[in-house]
Amino acid sequence: MVSKIKSSSAPAHFRPEALKFLRSLEKHNDRDWFNERKATYEAELKEPMLAVIRKVTDAMLDFAPNHVRPAEKSLFRIYRDTRFSNNKLPYKTHVAAWWTHTGMDKTSGAGYYFQVSPKGVVIAAGAYMPEKEQLAAIRNWLLENHIDFRKTLNKPAVKKAFTEFEGASLTRPPKGFPPEHPAIDLIKCKQWGLSATLPAEMALESNFAATLIKHFRLLTPMVDALNGPIAASLGPKRKVLFGLR
Repeated sequence: MVSKIKSSSAPAHFRPEALKFLRSLEKHNDRDWFNERKATYEAELKEPMLAVIRKVTDAMLDFAPNHVRPAEKSLFRIYRDTRFSNNKLPYKTHVAAWWTHTGMDKTSGAGYYFQVSPKGVVIAAGAYMPEKEQLAAIRNWLLENHIDFRKTLNKPAVKKAFTEFEGASLTRPPKGFPPEHPAIDLIKCKQWGLSATLPAEMALESNFAATLIKHFRLLTPMVDALNGPIAASLGPKRKVLFGLR
């Protein structure tokens, strides 16, 4: 039996100072400015963010138990990885969290995501960076399961809450897949996810965590469906004996 996640004394929402800090960070994205105000970041963004994550994670025990993990592991660092980017600005101008499936790497598998910035609150779920074998596994799974998957995406409550399908489609069908297949639009995708953008002020509401939980619950069938073939692709490979399987 999984125990409840330890709660935090910080409220599970933000104060206006959080959005003010992020707006200022957009204008002063340098280490000196940030380091002088790091205490403000900790108090107004990091601690409330962890409180929100803990409350959402606590609720996930009921509908997404395989995504339960310590809040610190779900929270993304505000520091940008600039090693392979032409953009050398050191900080992100939003705060974000990602709940991956237990046993899957942080950037693979299907999971749940949200971010807060002065531009809005993004709530999303899906498989966004599947590795090569996982990508193939989902595409092959869609060959036989596309009808049920579409039904999951097109549930009225889901379509009402989530307005954007994030597929990042290929221009041509992937090699080995028939162009005439009825699921070719889904098979051509490089990722599968749904997202919604709410006003930034939503993050200031006392029911912010409850709003995230409500949205995540709606996408649980989609996340679970995508994680099925992904989990199968991560299983032990069958040994080849004398060139036969």
